[in-house]
Amino acid sequence: MEKVEKVADNGKVFVAVLISYGYGAGWSTWNGHNEDLVFDSYIVNLILEDKFNYTEVEKYCEEKYPEAYLGGLSDLCVVWVLKGRKFRITEYDGSESVELLDKTEWLTA
Repeated sequence: MEKVEKVADNGKVFVAVLISYGYGAGWSTWNGHNEDLVFDSYIVNLILEDKFNYTEVEKYCEEKYPEAYLGGLSDLCVVWVLKGRKFRITEYDGSESVELLDKTEWLTA
């Protein structure tokens, strides 16, 4: 399977990551952390260019990702992560956020 193209900022220092900030349903977390959904360049560019049209994007997703749950689609936003940095997307009640590996504080038993 072909890897999805990631969108980088002009300096190619950061990579665009799609998350759903609203409560109710997550975007990637409710789809098995599908990398294609996390980095989809078509959706990222629509958001960045302020051309996001819910109906258009829903149709695109239904064709490209027929098995995906689209519950978080209406609350999608782009967050920028330093290229090469390890991260994960966490979710609480549908609201997703980015957690950076080296910024996570762990407790020791």
